[in-house]
Amino acid sequence: MKAILSTDFHFSGQLAKYTGKVRDVYSIGSDYLVMVATDRISAFDVVLPKGIPYKGQVLNQIASKFLDATADIIPNWKIAEVDPMATIGWRCEPFKVEMVIRGYLTGHAWREYKAGKRTLCGVPLPDGMVENQKFAEPIITPTTKAAEGHDEDISKEEIIAQGIVSRGDYEQLEAYTRALFARGTEIAAGKGLILVDTKYEFGKRDGKIMLMDEIHTPDSSRYFYAEGYEERLAKGERQKQLSKEFVREWLMANGFQGQAGQQVPEMTDAVVAGITDRYVELYEHITGDKFQPAPGDAARIESNINAFLKK
Repeated sequence: MKAILSTDFHFSGQLAKYTGKVRDVYSIGSDYLVMVATDRISAFDVVLPKGIPYKGQVLNQIASKFLDATADIIPNWKIAEVDPMATIGWRCEPFKVEMVIRGYLTGHAWREYKAGKRTLCGVPLPDGMVENQKFAEPIITPTTKAAEGHDEDISKEEIIAQGIVSRGDYEQLEAYTRALFARGTEIAAGKGLILVDTKYEFGKRDGKIMLMDEIHTPDSSRYFYAEGYEERLAKGERQKQLSKEFVREWLMANGFQGQAGQQVPEMTDAVVAGITDRYVELYEHITGDKFQPAPGDAARIESNINAFLKK
């Protein structure tokens, strides 16, 4: 298994290349983006030293399926999935916030709650909750979208007061976020999963709000298995989950949380293979399809993108 850690393509009409934590994004003219989902993996906003074979394919294909499955709720940036690891879509002007929505008290929210905080991004949290407990209603906890380093929690009122997003646009983003989460929850339930929390990114094109980037992938979302959820919750046991949280937990258990001076623990071949297996497992559960691996091949990716662009 070969991991694709980076690409260095040069397409006709290419204006720029942006390298994100996971994706390589090529600007083609003023209208189009080519987004290549590499096999890089990040946690605590740090790109880890080894790639995860097939991870990029899993992310790209899950996102593609969910963009199609939610296009009736909000228009999105996708034009075509041109390769198992690449999608071409419309270029949008992104909002500088990520819309995080949480149905359950877990992950970052639980760590903040356990530390004694009872307000998250301006949203009050009731006393007496336990880890992985369902909220009465999903809560929206936006973050700033940092070009580098850590995204930061921010409240709705701070976003509006600082002029990051207008009130009218922000309220529309909230409505879209809740509708997308409801659709994702419904689809997950049909597969025996619980969509625990996720994040969405939005932008504007020709004055219209559009959904961008990935959606409901293991990098942007957390899933629990529905079977046994209530029993594990009652016993205070860890939930059986499908998400990138297990990578964060492995890092924390080995003394790494992205803080200055901390070293990423050794990623052995066994650790890497185990992460690949978890990504494939989630793909098959959330899509209901058998994963068809497309081995990492930069020449194939470039050829497929060029073939589409020439049309």
